[in-house]
Amino acid sequence: MLRIEHLTKRFDEKRAVDNLTLHIAPGEIFGFIGHNGAGKTTTIKAVCGILAFDEGSITINGLDVKKQPLDCKRITAYIPDNPDLYEFMSGIKYLNFIADVFGIPAKERKERIAELAEAFGLTADLAQPLSAYSHGMKQKLAIISALMHKPKLLVMDEPFVGLDPTASHTLKQIMQEHVEAGGAIFFSTHVLEVAEKLCHRVGIIQNGKLLVCGNMQEVLGNSSLEDVFLGLVEE
Repeated sequence: MLRIEHLTKRFDEKRAVDNLTLHIAPGEIFGFIGHNGAGKTTTIKAVCGILAFDEGSITINGLDVKKQPLDCKRITAYIPDNPDLYEFMSGIKYLNFIADVFGIPAKERKERIAELAEAFGLTADLAQPLSAYSHGMKQKLAIISALMHKPKLLVMDEPFVGLDPTASHTLKQIMQEHVEAGGAIFFSTHVLEVAEKLCHRVGIIQNGKLLVCGNMQEVLGNSSLEDVFLGLVEE
């Protein structure tokens, strides 16, 4: 589903991402772990076509991110760590705007909005302006908007930040359902316990370089993800 080959991104002389190669198959939840500044968000933004990169290639379902950007965006959804929404809109207007962007028919969008808003407990707030939303409510709305067009690849940067326990549980369920239906998920998180329970595979990055990548059980051995992560970054 997602193939990152020898990705390099420089900011002046610094290599924020250094010769990174990752492959994520359909049906996989892949956790991307690292300290702040390790290169996680840079990689994620390159995957989503937000940030240009210097070397390497990225393909999504066989489509080249540089050569076929619109085709890639049609089958990808991106949830940033701090959603930047149009605060002059109401929740329902924002979701209909996103549905217009992706050309979702009226009947389907109505059903999807109702289903997802109910799941995240946001139905009663959809008429409110986004300027009145809390950070957690904005995060929920961003998740709903990302899921509306049923993407093949779901890319998330710290998706659990700001979510209450009920919303976090709902998102975990949706993530499982997404990959069971043949989709793939690439997400970063600092919540290592969540990654350990959710992910099929994991990659740990530091200073732009991939330290380890593999099946969760192979990476963990008899340790916890926290112990593995701390041991690698301290070395």
